[in-house]
Amino acid sequence: MLIDSHCHLDAPEFDVDREAVIQAGRSAGVSGLLIPAVAPFNFDAVRRLAHSVEGAHYALGIHPLYVMPLDFDEAFAALEHAVLAAMTDPRFVAIGEIGLDFFVPGLDADKQAAFYRAQLKLAKRLDLPVILHVRRSQDQLLKGLRQHPVPGGIAHAFNGSEDQTRHFLDRGFRLGFGGAATYPGSQRIRHLAAAVPLHAMVIETDSPDIPPQWLDDGQGQRGRNSPAELPQICEALAALRGLPPSEFGLACAHNTLAALPRWQLQASA
Repeated sequence: MLIDSHCHLDAPEFDVDREAVIQAGRSAGVSGLLIPAVAPFNFDAVRRLAHSVEGAHYALGIHPLYVMPLDFDEAFAALEHAVLAAMTDPRFVAIGEIGLDFFVPGLDADKQAAFYRAQLKLAKRLDLPVILHVRRSQDQLLKGLRQHPVPGGIAHAFNGSEDQTRHFLDRGFRLGFGGAATYPGSQRIRHLAAAVPLHAMVIETDSPDIPPQWLDDGQGQRGRNSPAELPQICEALAALRGLPPSEFGLACAHNTLAALPRWQLQASA
């Protein structure tokens, strides 16, 4: 059993062959997918896609890289309306992808923070977990979580210090690892992936982004990532921990369900 805990299957990179990509992932043994939204423009798309793909679920949120052109009041009202409407939908499992990005230049930190805080408050009010975007923003994200505690979730593409890791775990989060940990030079992430308690780990592709090492030609050209890469990513991470891939993948799948109770309830029904 393998679950891709973070996959942007609605992305335009898949427009020409989405059905083939879905089938390839299924044939590779990926039985579950989480498709997070990034802004109001794709709320409908991720919902429809999650309902059309066996084993898929979705999250609704506003990603920090997409906040710049948005009117706050209008965009947040659209999110709140969509989330409230989705509360009766068993395929809807979280608020996400939300967070802070202090890596990409030119983003308004205050505007990012306003969207982040508002979405945490919404998640807290509705008792929903969140899917976090974490890029050079661990401490600021933790500050928001202390002010507006939510019922856990997943910190996607995690790369933090041991102290930051402990604080995320203390707040009920699972940590997402994927293609970045397959590069021999990514020593910090690889060390983290080997040291994090197994119960706190989930695996992901972040398709079509963060391709694993075998899709990188070493000269700046990277192939398109997809859910079909998850089994090999699982093998690479399992090797770091000295575990059989089947055991590691099953544990990560169970962790994904534990992080997203609405999905877990559906799976156990």
